[in-house]
Parts: sequence; C-alpha cells; structure tokens
Amino acid sequence: MRRLIDFIIAHSSIFVFVIYVTISIILLLRFNPYQESVYFNSANAVAGKYYSLIDNITGYIGLREINTELQESNSELQLQISLLKEEIEQLSEENSIEEFSKGLIQKNKLIGIARPVNVTTTNAHNYITINRGSVDGIKEGMGVINRSGVVGIISTVSKNYSLVISILNPKLRLSCKLKDSGYFGSLIWDGKSAEYAILEELPRHVKFEKGDTIITSGYSSVFPEGLLIGTVEESSRQKNDNFNAIKVKLSTDYFKLGDVCIIDNIEREEQELLKAK
Repeated sequence: MRRLIDFIIAHSSIFVFVIYVTISIILLLRFNPYQESVYFNSANAVAGKYYSLIDNITGYIGLREINTELQESNSELQLQISLLKEEIEQLSEENSIEEFSKGLIQKNKLIGIARPVNVTTTNAHNYITINRGSVDGIKEGMGVINRSGVVGIISTVSKNYSLVISILNPKLRLSCKLKDSGYFGSLIWDGKSAEYAILEELPRHVKFEKGDTIITSGYSSVFPEGLLIGTVEESSRQKNDNFNAIKVKLSTDYFKLGDVCIIDNIEREEQELLKAK
C-alpha cells in the first residue's frame, strides 16, 4: 500500500493532468452541441464498423453449419426422389394404391452427414476416411452419397471414424444400369483415372450413346434405384464378344468431395442373411 501511495505522489502531476483533460472534454461535449454531435457521429461510425466486422466473422463461421443443413436437405430430397420413382413404377405395374402407400420412404433412411478427413485417388485401392463412427450410428455396409451421386460403401467402422471403400477401388463392384433402356451391368474401376470407371457385362445388342445417364439398378441391398453414377463416355468390346463394356465418366468428383451423406437400407441385414443361406 505504501508503494502505491509513493507511486501516486511521484506521478501526481500526470494524474492531475489526465483528470483536468477528462473534465475539459466532458464540459466541451456537454455545453457545445456541435462538438457533441461530431463525437457521437464518430463513435457511431467506429461502433458500426466493429459490429459489421463481428457480424461478418460470425456469419462466415456459421456457413459450415448452414452448408451442412443444406447438404442434408438435398440428400434427403435425392433419396426420396429415387424412392418415389421406384414406388411409382411398382404402382403402375401393380395398380394398387395400398401397395404404393406402404413404406414409401421407410425402406431407406438418411443416417447423417460426415466430412471426409482423408481421400485417396491415386492408389491401386482407394479409400475415404470420414469423421463419423459407431457412436453416430454408422455400420459396415451402409451407402455413402453426396449431391453428385454415389461415393462408396462403409467398409470399416471405429468409435469416431469410418473407412469408405470408394468407386475408385477394384474391390467394389456396383450394380448399375442405363437409365433409358434399363439394361444393367457391373461397374468396376480399372485403376487408371479417378474420373472414369467401366460398366461391364452389358449385352452386345444394347444400344446407347455418349452422354446417356448411368444410375444404380436397385439390385443392391445398399443403394436404392436411381442414384446417379455418371454418363457414357465411350464403349469397347469385352474379351467375351457377347458383351460390351462402357467407359463411364463418374458424376462424383473425388478431388473436391466435400460433405457426404450416409444412408441405410433398413431391410439390408435381412437381404444379406438370405444371400448367406
């Protein structure tokens, strides 16, 4: 306490000066309208810039949350559109409104949104690591999609992370078909470019053109029918002359993947159990 008093006494002239200046400014602003208006206008300008800066920062921080919500909404709509197409086709064949109404969206459900933390595209066998795991309800065999189409299938799950086997992996064979004609085959990656895959086992007589759409066939227990895979780039004859192979330009860009969605067919386990018997 003694040191504080000595300090104040030693610098008393400075403290007196500061007090006088403060009192002078208060009196100047209080009894001079012009100076008062200049002061408040300047203060408001500074405050406005400050709050504008804070708003921009918080708005930018909130973009990821908004983007995630939009991605989830888009994915739900994409999934529902695919399921609606499938149910409408069944309705036209069976002509039964009762069958149409049963389990319209229940067959497949959106599990959640995940962010890739590691993506490989140049290996012989490529995988994607996402920041969601068993605590988020993720299980092996679930499908992974994004706004552009199919990404891959969950292959390994830990508590907080999951490993996705992407289309850019020859271990994954995906049942796909030509959207217009309905002819189907198996999609497999040939290990060359991350932009293309090969649709094999198409009958030789099937007609198609460059740019035709390739979608999931619905014959898999993982993905519903109608999810986008890519477009026809060119064709070639397989070793077996009875079949054609189509080079497919993938709709999913693995170089800028972004957030992905995990979906699950609630009847998948039952279907897999039947296959195992």
